[in-house]
Amino acid sequence: MHRRIDRLPANGPASNLINAATPAHRNWACTIPCATAGAVVWRVDLSLGTALPPERTAWLSDEERVRGDRFLRTEDRARFVESHAALRLILAGYVNRRPQDLSFVQEADGKPVLASHHRAGLHFNLSHSGSFALVAVSTETPIGVDVEAIRPVGDPLAIARAHFHPREITALVQMPRSLQESAFFRLWTRKEAVVKALGTGLMHPLDGFDVSAAEPSTLSVVWEGADPLGAGWSLSDLDLGPEAAGAVAIPWLGQTCHLYRLPENWAVRI
Repeated sequence: MHRRIDRLPANGPASNLINAATPAHRNWACTIPCATAGAVVWRVDLSLGTALPPERTAWLSDEERVRGDRFLRTEDRARFVESHAALRLILAGYVNRRPQDLSFVQEADGKPVLASHHRAGLHFNLSHSGSFALVAVSTETPIGVDVEAIRPVGDPLAIARAHFHPREITALVQMPRSLQESAFFRLWTRKEAVVKALGTGLMHPLDGFDVSAAEPSTLSVVWEGADPLGAGWSLSDLDLGPEAAGAVAIPWLGQTCHLYRLPENWAVRI
């Protein structure tokens, strides 16, 4: 069992990685999908050992089914299918269509967008890992979200030294070894949320910006050079308990983000 890094007191640069998520990012309101103005992150608790009903798996396109079939482990395949069905259900609420009627295309950078029933200015992002999926939707700005199950990764410092900004590496080095793995995933999800919002994915150099934060209470993105979008950033950790780290990034200063979660039995109720 991994120990929660956000319950431990600390001072100095490393404290930003183990500081608790703000209360505003702990309250996931349980509701059914609906169109909501602004930025929203939807939490989906993926089923463990329960197959999605056939009428829900039928929402997926042939291409999505092929991608799902590439997973070797049954539970990984099931979680892929469930997370993509949840994405369709949530987006359908924004465009007032049935989930199975939505179709997607990829932009030049590989980012998926709605091809059918297009709604100008609707941005979305999906991430799933372990028992969680997160769906971020914004009606105003690009948005990026990432979730990672906290798990053994060998030597997190070695990975950080190969990819992270020097200040982030310093923050990890200053932490007790027992906490470095969890803190590594907190940094990783912040960084991946940022590059997803940029639309570049991991093609953008991860050592080109720092998300270790100057102030524990206010996360920030500090760029080496100019901000690629020039509007500042809103960056927040998402509280998913001790088993996962999550973060959402919006390329605009001062943006708030609503937090919702689908009912646990959404696949049979909605």
